[in-house]
Amino acid sequence: MKNFKKIVAAAAMAAIMPSAFAATPGTAKSPSPEWMDNAVIYEANLRQGTSTRDLKGLQRELPRLKDLGVDIIWLMPIHPISEAERKGKLGSYYAVRDYKAVNPEFGTIEDLKEFVRTAHHHGIKVILDEVCNHTGADNAWVAEHPDYYELNEEGKMYGPYDWTDVYELDYSNPATRAAMIDALKFWLVEADIDGYRCDVAGEVPTDFWEEARPQLEAVKPVFMLAESSKPELLNKAFDVDYAWPMKDVFNAIALSKGVNTYAAEHNEKRPEMTAADIPALIYKQLSEFPKGSVHMNMITNHDLNSWEGTEFDRFGPATGAFAVLSYTLPGMPMMYTGQEVGFNHAFEFFDVDPVQPDYEPNVFTAFYKSLNSLKHGNSALGAREPIENLKFYKGENPDVLTFTRDNGKNRVMVIVNLSNENVKVGYEDAPAVEGMVDHFSGNAAVLPTQLAPWQYCVFTSAKQ
Repeated sequence: MKNFKKIVAAAAMAAIMPSAFAATPGTAKSPSPEWMDNAVIYEANLRQGTSTRDLKGLQRELPRLKDLGVDIIWLMPIHPISEAERKGKLGSYYAVRDYKAVNPEFGTIEDLKEFVRTAHHHGIKVILDEVCNHTGADNAWVAEHPDYYELNEEGKMYGPYDWTDVYELDYSNPATRAAMIDALKFWLVEADIDGYRCDVAGEVPTDFWEEARPQLEAVKPVFMLAESSKPELLNKAFDVDYAWPMKDVFNAIALSKGVNTYAAEHNEKRPEMTAADIPALIYKQLSEFPKGSVHMNMITNHDLNSWEGTEFDRFGPATGAFAVLSYTLPGMPMMYTGQEVGFNHAFEFFDVDPVQPDYEPNVFTAFYKSLNSLKHGNSALGAREPIENLKFYKGENPDVLTFTRDNGKNRVMVIVNLSNENVKVGYEDAPAVEGMVDHFSGNAAVLPTQLAPWQYCVFTSAKQ
C-alpha cells in the first residue's frame, strides 16, 4: 500500500480508466433531481450578506443572482438561536432554539415563504441549512424531551468538539428520529423549500438519513447535500456531499507553491502536492465511494471564510485557476456570499460584521458569470456525467493539469498551470483542439506551448 498513491497518480496521468485498477463499492441510488446536473449553488449568509441582513434584503438580490447564473440558493440556518451559552452577541447559526420557527433577526415565516415563491418565480431553487446532529442549549426539547439527548459519564448533556453552546442528540431513540423527520417535513410543506444542506451529516447515523429521505420524497422531490465526505451517505440518502478532500488538495498545492499565505502564517502542516495529486484523488475515490457519487467543489464557504482564510488568503494569484477547477472537475460548483465580486474579508461569525460586500459588478462578476454560463451550456460538465467521460493527459511538466470531459455532445478541455513559474507545455500524446473555441476569448482554440504562473485555458466544442 506504500506505493498506492504513486501508482494511482501515474495511472491517472496516463489516462488509464479507473476500472483498470479500482473496484467501485456499489452505486449511488439517491433519487437525485435532474435539475441538479448543471446547477450552480450559492450559499447566502443572511446575517452579513445584505445591507438589511434579512430575507427581504436577500429577496431584493434575486434578480441579480439570477443574472449571475445561480440555480440553487442555500440559506444558512434561519432558525432562532439559543441564548443559553451563546457565543458572541448574536450566537452561532448552528445553535438552533426552535426547528419550526424563523429567527426574528431574519424576518418571519411569511417572509421565508415569499422569498421561496420569488426565488421559484426566477427559476431558482431554495435549500435550508439544517442542523440535525445537535440543538442549542436552550432548545425546547432540552426541557420537554431530555430523552432526545446524549448524556456524558456524569449524566449531563454535552456538545461535540469544543461546541459549548449545543447539546448532542441521541439517534438511538426512535422518538428523536421522529421529531427530527417531522421538523424536516415541516419546511417542505409550509414554505415549499427544495431540500436541505445538512450540517455535520456524517456525525448523524447514516440509517437515520436513509429512514428520512423517502419520507421527505413522499412530500415532494428534494435535493440533499451532506456536509461530509463519508461514502456511505451517498448510497441512498444524499445526492451530493462536500469535496473536502479536494479542498485539502487545492490548499496543499497552493502552500507547496508558496501562495497559501494563511497556511504559512498559521504554520499549517500540509503534504507537498502538485497538479498530479488532483487526478490521483479522483481515481482513489472511485474505490471508496459509490459509483456515480457527486461531490460539491468550492474555493470558499462560510467555514473556510471565517476560520481558514478567504480564498485570496489561501490561493492569492492562484484564485482564478482553482475557481476554474471547481467548475470543470467532476461535481457541482458552489459560490459563497461576496465571491462574485471578489470580496476579500473574513466575516465575523457570532456578531454583526460592519464590513459587507459591494455588489457593484466588476471583473470578478464577469469571471463567475462566464463560469456559470460554461456550466449551464455544456452537458459534458453535468454533475452526474459518467467518470468514463473524463480523461487526463500526461504532460512533460508535473505542474500542468490537462483534462477533457467529453460526452459525445459537448467537449470541454482544461489546461492549468498550477505553479508560480512560467512553464513549457508538452505532451506525450497531445490533445486535439481542432474545432474548439477558447471559452473566455471566443477565439479559435490553440494548444499553448507555454503558460504563465497560474494561467488557465478552457476550450469548448459542441458536436452535431
